[in-house]
Amino acid sequence: MKALHRKDLYGWSRFDEARNLDFHSVLWVRPEGNVVFDPLPLSAHDAAHLRSLGGVAWVVLTNSEHVRAARELVADFGAKLAGPRAEADTFPLRCDRWLSDREALVPGLVALELHGSKTPGELAFVLEETTLVTGDLVRGHLGGRLNLLPEAKLKDPARARASVRELLAWPRIDAVLVGDGWPVFRGGRAALEELVGVTPGAATTTA
Repeated sequence: MKALHRKDLYGWSRFDEARNLDFHSVLWVRPEGNVVFDPLPLSAHDAAHLRSLGGVAWVVLTNSEHVRAARELVADFGAKLAGPRAEADTFPLRCDRWLSDREALVPGLVALELHGSKTPGELAFVLEETTLVTGDLVRGHLGGRLNLLPEAKLKDPARARASVRELLAWPRIDAVLVGDGWPVFRGGRAALEELVGVTPGAATTTA
């Protein structure tokens, strides 16, 4: 796995030829039990690395189309599974915890509901107020910039943009770790402001 912008964060990726971008998974290493977001299949090397870092306590899925290798990680590591409450009735896996807006899965990790995407109640996560982890709606098709899921795939484009704008209520966001495309390790708030057409540094509601 690759070291990310913090010493307690790692990631692994897979290049998708059909879309010409990388898919990503994120690992947050914490003494109380590690958290994995939207896990892709692990190579033997990455699986061994993950075990050396303490395995997995929680597997978190941002939406039903990011199930990926969640079943395998839950089985291999005895992890618990968390997913979006808005999809609870139709989700392809049984979750130990259903999350909705502003719920904390563990201390320092807050779930945020995003609306208007291709699945209802898609989740993003704010990690210790400075790192945003996203699934499908917010992505990075060009290095250093963020974009939305293509409009043709959005259920409600206006509502999707409004949901992203609400992320600016977290003034300390600096890194945006996207599920699809290029991550933004510095200047994430400015990239979000550009995405939704907000003047950089404009006043917003405090989270």
